[in-house]
Amino acid sequence: MKKTALIMAGGKGERFWPKSRMNFPKQFLSLTDDGKTMIQLTVERISSIVDIKDVYVATNQLYKKLVLEQLPGIPEENILCEPVGKNTAPCIGLGAIHANVHNDDAIMIVLPSDHLIKNQEVFVETLKKACDVAEEGENLVTIGIKPNYPETGYGYIHYDKQNCLLSANEVKKFVEKPNAELAKEYLESGEYLWNSGMFVWKISTILHNYKELMPDIYKGLCTIQKSIGMEWYTEILNREFQAFRSESVDYGIMEHAKNIYSIPGDFGWDDVGSWLAVGRIKENDTNGNVLNGNIVTVDTKDCIIEGQDKLIATVGLCDIVIVDTKDALLVCDKKSTGNIKNVLNQLRDLEKTCYL
Repeated sequence: MKKTALIMAGGKGERFWPKSRMNFPKQFLSLTDDGKTMIQLTVERISSIVDIKDVYVATNQLYKKLVLEQLPGIPEENILCEPVGKNTAPCIGLGAIHANVHNDDAIMIVLPSDHLIKNQEVFVETLKKACDVAEEGENLVTIGIKPNYPETGYGYIHYDKQNCLLSANEVKKFVEKPNAELAKEYLESGEYLWNSGMFVWKISTILHNYKELMPDIYKGLCTIQKSIGMEWYTEILNREFQAFRSESVDYGIMEHAKNIYSIPGDFGWDDVGSWLAVGRIKENDTNGNVLNGNIVTVDTKDCIIEGQDKLIATVGLCDIVIVDTKDALLVCDKKSTGNIKNVLNQLRDLEKTCYL
């Protein structure tokens, strides 16, 4: 069965400020030693199972040029520019109707553009298994990540060990981000996976679920689909998409649909949610530091320092993140990286939007 892919690339990546900016967000940055950007790596790792001409990228108009520059093989008409961010349900629906125009039916793989995978071969094999389950019937498949510690920042998938289809387990329910005690229980039970936000299904299956579970959005998607390739497409897209309610596909469909299956992934996944991820991704020196740029350290341990040409010298620091760019400098305790968004809120309040 033919395979298509939708890469979701509309996020702002605010927790990677000041390198990630409104006009150049995280997914277009290179955070690995190979120099490739995250969206390039995302498309590259599925290239053995999805032709570049069958890859769609959902983003917004501001990033269309970046997508074309970083993914030169992708057809321009496959870059789907959302008029406004409305969460993942409208985004995925838009991808589904565009892919549906060119395919009577096909498997659709949905991936975020800002995840990193260490073991590409295992990842591809996991995707192939998910495609087999999706092709087997009207099944919605999610790739879950085997947890190795009690993380409180992810949603979880509770799966049924006894009820299997091929290599997948039936999903009992999706669970919101737990507190520390619950996260520990989930880990010890062996029946929970982290929700990675990666999905596989037939285009016909997901559109049927939109029709059944999100009929208002489905109606708008049908109107948009009829206008694809027409000169009035943009006008129709703007009108219908603006009217969609903001909803995640997890809440709008996955939590209510039938035939939900999950395949456990154990391929070195990282959602690259904050600067702390750089410490996991890049090589650490003997003092546990990750250094990039013109940097000299004295008695400095477990720090992440991203610089450019300017010399950065540190003395007696521990567990600090330093990110230097042309017009902004971030100095942050590692424990506070989750609060970087508050800096951006203050910049907006102070009308210093040139730094966003």
